[in-house]
Amino acid sequence: MRFLVQDRILGIGEDYWIEDEHGSKVFLVDGKAMRLRDTFELKDTQGRVLIDIHQKMLALRDTMVIERDGEALAKIRRKWLSLLRNHYRVSLVDGTELDVSGKILDREFAVEYDGELLAVISRRWLRVVETYGVNIVREDADPALLIAVAVCVIHMAEKERDER
Repeated sequence: MRFLVQDRILGIGEDYWIEDEHGSKVFLVDGKAMRLRDTFELKDTQGRVLIDIHQKMLALRDTMVIERDGEALAKIRRKWLSLLRNHYRVSLVDGTELDVSGKILDREFAVEYDGELLAVISRRWLRVVETYGVNIVREDADPALLIAVAVCVIHMAEKERDER
């Protein structure tokens, strides 16, 4: 499964569509403006909220929380003791941990579970410069969750860069 995302500086309150490889709209990333914390919703084409993404307010380090149907699904944090600055850990509520690493700001990174590739986020195979792709490698993977993870880590990396 391959999805295309328009790459632009994401400001809270900006909405953008994610398309499949045939150009059909699949998901809407709805950025919520005027909130105390960074908040996004991933919606389907009928406007139903599939995933809610928000910044955890009282945390020692920047943390984003992903929820589905009002229930926590995952937390995303930058890894503490990593030689790679662009290395994030996704902790799912069932205890599963996903690793996200690569050149986040360049849109060249991977999502892995226990060394197994789940998704590749890349610009390399696209001709349109302002677009990056999310290629879901495993058929049994949750596309909405993996897209939410990509949105989160890009947002977190851009926020960290802007704070320097």
